[in-house]
Amino acid sequence: MKYTQLGRTGLKVSRLVLGTMNFGPQTDEADSHAIMDAALDAGINFCDTANVYGWGQNKGRTESIIGNWFAKGERRDKVVLATKVYGNMGADGEAWPNHDKLSAVNIRRAVDASLKRLKTDYIDLYQFHHIDRSTPFEEIWQAIDVLVQQGKILYVGSSNFPGYKIAQANEIAARRGGTIGLVSEQCLYNLYERRAEMEVVPAAQDYGLGVIPWSPLHGGLLGGVLKKEVEGGRRGSGRAADSLADPAVRAKIQAYEDLLDKHGLEPGEVALAWLLTRPGVTGPIVGPRTADQLRSALRAAELELSEELLAELDEIFPGPGPSPEAFAW
Repeated sequence: MKYTQLGRTGLKVSRLVLGTMNFGPQTDEADSHAIMDAALDAGINFCDTANVYGWGQNKGRTESIIGNWFAKGERRDKVVLATKVYGNMGADGEAWPNHDKLSAVNIRRAVDASLKRLKTDYIDLYQFHHIDRSTPFEEIWQAIDVLVQQGKILYVGSSNFPGYKIAQANEIAARRGGTIGLVSEQCLYNLYERRAEMEVVPAAQDYGLGVIPWSPLHGGLLGGVLKKEVEGGRRGSGRAADSLADPAVRAKIQAYEDLLDKHGLEPGEVALAWLLTRPGVTGPIVGPRTADQLRSALRAAELELSEELLAELDEIFPGPGPSPEAFAW
């Protein structure tokens, strides 16, 4: 496994990030622990979760599964643990006032609840899951400073932030002094969905944030979905199914799969490997439901893509171009 620094920090993390969103809803605890064991054995030291994972009546379940894994011993100090705050933790979908978003009181409450579920006394990377339009960053950073001083969190990252909010957050952190500010941004970014290249990725690079792409296969769209339809009769679902309803999108995906078939490569592995070539990217989040899916991701981390293939991929999925040219003229 290859490692890199997380943004401008001294923290070393693996080029693949183990995503845990499926742990609980789709993968039971025993299999989740087996996947985590295999990931750690393969050198993946970066684990991402969120307080809301488990969803519905089971919000927090995923953090609890990870906590039970840590409780087995000799694991916690090998893992860079990332979780998130923002979402409504009410099982019925209704949040009591101050039980969601990024007020100082909710951040304090949410950290303590996550620490309890995770069975640890600190979180390496605490991420804001969404912007909070109602809470000023001065309040957010004050709450974070207290948690850092208490040793409950070490670094802070964002998720789903637009470029201007990354800039705003770190400018306010710099003015306050003593706060390192955001060190990572977790965003939707893949071969099919490249809008992050316009402003989010450049902002992250300028402010020294590591970019952590989520949904690297765009909900399965880049994972050989058409080939699977033909071979096994399995049709895409969710984001993939919605996209394939458009004939133009289906034609692009067909061209993508045909290209990789010509090169003897697996679509899902190429999609991951492509992200590892992108400037500013720390590593994509892979969310395996099975051990086989984890092994595929590990192969992708070792895959070298030729300049010729990268150019061909750009022809099928052209990026938006730099900002402001991409939208100004």
